[in-house]
Amino acid sequence: MKIPGLGGWSDDPLWATFYDWTVEHPLPGRALWFAGLQSDLRRLYAATDEISEQQPGARILDVPCGGGVALRGLRSAQGVEYVAADISQTMLDRTMESARERGVEHLVTPAIADVGDLPFDDASFDLVVSFTGLHCFPDPEAAVEQMCRVLRPGGAITGSAVLNDTGLRFELVRRGGRVAGLLGPGCTGEEVILWLTRAGVVDVTLEVSGAIGYFRGVKPA
Repeated sequence: MKIPGLGGWSDDPLWATFYDWTVEHPLPGRALWFAGLQSDLRRLYAATDEISEQQPGARILDVPCGGGVALRGLRSAQGVEYVAADISQTMLDRTMESARERGVEHLVTPAIADVGDLPFDDASFDLVVSFTGLHCFPDPEAAVEQMCRVLRPGGAITGSAVLNDTGLRFELVRRGGRVAGLLGPGCTGEEVILWLTRAGVVDVTLEVSGAIGYFRGVKPA
């Protein structure tokens, strides 16, 4: 069941617009993130900085790209290929609109993609980012496996998700998101670490900020 008016991710749910707005407006956004998730929005900004550190010629995969909030880490003269992937054409359209506003449209290639079966070759990206994505996927374990499959040796995977093991105080958020059709089954922090490790990723870290966990790891060269 979905709450009327909110829609799922194949539509353009009100939550997506609200989420993008909070990220793009740091002062009210930080207050709203702390009030609702007890999470520090600055942690998301810091995580996107890794995008700006990629060298010319690097390939970056952003899945799900949503409304393009991770584009804040992309620089116009960076000389990288940024593939914005999402299962929703509406989200891709919003990402490309954001790319035009930021002056990075020439670096961004939109792609319709199911994260459970990514249409990309093995070892084809230097960086894979998935911010606030795992909790949306119907099969987060398969998504992690696929994202690691397309990661090149020496490349990094980084992202964030609302976790299932961050305490009962966030259970209403998780339950409400599932009823609204915005959240999938989700996962715990231990599961994220396990799935990344099984996929051959090393140096895995997980930092929890309120309801959200930020993960990162590297595929050995």
